[in-house]
Amino acid sequence: METFIQSLFFFLVIAFSAIIHEYSHGWMADRLGDPTARLSGRLTLNPIPHIDPVGTILLPAMMYLFTQGAMLFAYAKPVPVNPFNLRNIRYGTALTAFAGPASNIIIALIFGMFVRFLPLSVFTEFLSIIVLANLLLAVFNLVPIPPLDGSKVLFALLPSQFNDIKVFLEAYGWFFLIFFIVFLFQFISPIIQFLFTVFTGQGGVF
Repeated sequence: METFIQSLFFFLVIAFSAIIHEYSHGWMADRLGDPTARLSGRLTLNPIPHIDPVGTILLPAMMYLFTQGAMLFAYAKPVPVNPFNLRNIRYGTALTAFAGPASNIIIALIFGMFVRFLPLSVFTEFLSIIVLANLLLAVFNLVPIPPLDGSKVLFALLPSQFNDIKVFLEAYGWFFLIFFIVFLFQFISPIIQFLFTVFTGQGGVF
C-alpha cells in the first residue's frame, strides 16, 4: 500500500512538474518576443490545457503496470513556440528550450534544501520524491536527441555546417529516443543520483 501511494504521488508530481516545464518554455518565449503560447491559452499553470491523453495519462499508467511501479514517466502537451517571433532566433531558441529543464532543476533544488535540513520523516520522503521526479525530467530532457530540449539547445548553438546532421536526427529522432530509453537510460542514472545527493545530502535513489 505504501509503495502504491508513493508511486501515485510520484505520478502526480511528475505530471504537474511536466506542466511547469512546458509553461516555462512558453514563459521564456513570451519574454523573448514570441506570444504564441500566451495567445493560444497555454501560458497558464491550469493543468487542463496541458494534459496530453497519451503522455500524461496512458503512458505512466502502462509503465506502472508493465514495470510494477519500478519506473514512471509522463509528459505534457508541448507548448507552441514560433522561433521566427523571437528577437534572436538562435539564442532565443536555445534559452526557450533550456527554460523547461531549468524550471525542474530549480524545483528540485528548493525541495532538496528542505530534505537536507529537515529531520528525516515520512514528510521528507515525499519531498525527496519531488526532487527525484524533477531531476529525472530535467536530466532526461537535456539529452540531445530530438524532440527533447537538449537537441534544441544543441542545434541552436551548432554552426550551420551541421544542418545535415540536424535534419537526419530530427527525421529519425523518435527511433533514437526509444533506443536510448530501452538500452542507454542507465547512463544518465548516475547524473540524476549525483544531483540528488548534492541537493538533498542523501543517496541510494537507484
